[in-house]
Amino acid sequence: MQSQIFIPIAAVLTALVACAFDLRTRRIPNALTFGAALAGLVFHRLTGGTDGAMVAAGGWVVGLLLFLPFFALRGMGGGDVKLLAALGAWIGPEQVVWLAIYTGIAGGVLGLCTAAAHGYLKTAMRNILGAVTYWGTVGFKPVPGLTLESGDAPRLAYAIPILAGTVVTIWL
Repeated sequence: MQSQIFIPIAAVLTALVACAFDLRTRRIPNALTFGAALAGLVFHRLTGGTDGAMVAAGGWVVGLLLFLPFFALRGMGGGDVKLLAALGAWIGPEQVVWLAIYTGIAGGVLGLCTAAAHGYLKTAMRNILGAVTYWGTVGFKPVPGLTLESGDAPRLAYAIPILAGTVVTIWL
C-alpha cells in the first residue's frame, strides 16, 4: 500500500505544472494532460491489475464527461477538460466527481473576485442572466458574444481552481 502515496503526489504535481503553463501561456499542453493520464493508467495497472486500470480509465472518462459540456458551450478551454480527465485517471471516478465540484466552487469564487477586481462584476451578472435566458429560449448552445473566443471578460487561468479542487479533494 506504500505505492498509494504516489497518487496524491502525482495529482498535485500534475495540477501544479498545469497552473504554471496556464498562467504563463494560457494553455495546458497535451503532453502534460495525456502524459499524466497515461501515467495514471499505467500506475494503476501495475499496482492494481486489470481492476486498477479500469478504475483509472473510468476516472479519465468521468473527468472528461464532467467538463465537456462547458467546452461545448465554449465557456472552457480544452486543456482544462483534459486536465480534469488526467486527474481522474489518478484519483478515480468517484473522487473526480468531488474534484469537479470543489473546482467549480473555487472557480466561482475566483471568477467573482477576478470580475470584481476588474470592475466587471455587474457585467458578469448581466451576462449570466442573459446566458440563462438564451438557453431557456434556444437550448444549450454557445451564447453569441459570450464565448472564450469573443468575450471581453477578464480571463481566468482555470488550472488554478482545478489545483484548489485537487488539494481539497485529496485533503478530504
